[in-house]
Amino acid sequence: MREETGVPEPAATLASVRVDEPADGVVVLHVSGELDTSSADELARPLKSTLTEGLRAVVVDLLQVRFLGSAGLEALVTGSKRAQELGVPLLLVASGRAVLRPIQATGLTAVFTIVETVDEALVKV
Repeated sequence: MREETGVPEPAATLASVRVDEPADGVVVLHVSGELDTSSADELARPLKSTLTEGLRAVVVDLLQVRFLGSAGLEALVTGSKRAQELGVPLLLVASGRAVLRPIQATGLTAVFTIVETVDEALVKV
């Protein structure tokens, strides 16, 4: 709380994305935090701007995601569709229940290529 006014501080961003290019034509989006209705755009925007023709692959690292809601799933599905249109492989890195359970519960394991580590993803591309 702000001491002088007693008004709560604005909510911090629930999710953040750091973009990395570990190899030519390969982009890794390192996502952390919570992907819900109020924060899914933190992933959707960089995913959309990153997916361009000529890329070898896009890897979405979800290892630091604590919550994956329906809006976060929607951002991933939209990204996957765009990647397919461009012929760019999209791989998800996930090993925690907070991410894997919503993907499994919605039947999206058939849509995504999921690996356990970024290194494993980079070997596949």
